[in-house]
Amino acid sequence: MADECFGHPRLAALYDPLDPDRSDLDAYLGMAEEFGARRVLDIGCGTGVFALLLAGRGIEVVGVDPAGASLDVARGKPGGARVRWIEGDATALPPLRVDLVTMTANVAQAVADPGAWHGTLRGAHAALRPGGRLVFETRDPARRAWEGWTREESYSRADVPGVGTVESWHQVTEADGPLVTFRTTYVFAADGAVLTSDSTLRFREREEVEADLEGHGYTVEEVRDAPDRPGREFVFVARRPDA
Repeated sequence: MADECFGHPRLAALYDPLDPDRSDLDAYLGMAEEFGARRVLDIGCGTGVFALLLAGRGIEVVGVDPAGASLDVARGKPGGARVRWIEGDATALPPLRVDLVTMTANVAQAVADPGAWHGTLRGAHAALRPGGRLVFETRDPARRAWEGWTREESYSRADVPGVGTVESWHQVTEADGPLVTFRTTYVFAADGAVLTSDSTLRFREREEVEADLEGHGYTVEEVRDAPDRPGREFVFVARRPDA
């Protein structure tokens, strides 16, 4: 199931206005070009920002996400008809043969359940052509990013066109081993509505991710740094072998 921040129509419409700087996607656009990808599967595509950037470059894109409200936002954007949108997840995809599978914006961490995680890796592998690649990022647990997810450090106030002023902040509610659960609160000045969304992320060690990838038939080609967050993220580049 999708978190409320993605699945609730009122909150899904806020995702882009509250996070307008998507320079984190530049590295993924560069990898699509580096690997000569002409067909891409974007897992956890959300409101379609990355999928539409790819489609704008003439790449054939399939975007999959369990949040129907986010996909509604994606479909309504300019160029939305150029992408094939699928409501669901990587465990039940139609037959595909793509050059590249992506999971941007820490989507991999949002797949917190071990069974769903392994199913996602299997689904991505099946969707790739031999020689195709899976690329995704995950935060380095040693950096303990969740310690900054407090109201004081995450509070923002934005004026959203057509919506009005929206206040928002994060607050960790539980940190249990590799699992961190936090609540995002949204306050709408227009009508005083207060909505919340609870999310759980899994912080996986680099060695754990490499072992999972190899266990599902991938070759880990490289673990890169995130250019916009140096020293804080692992960016995995895994290849489906040619045979």
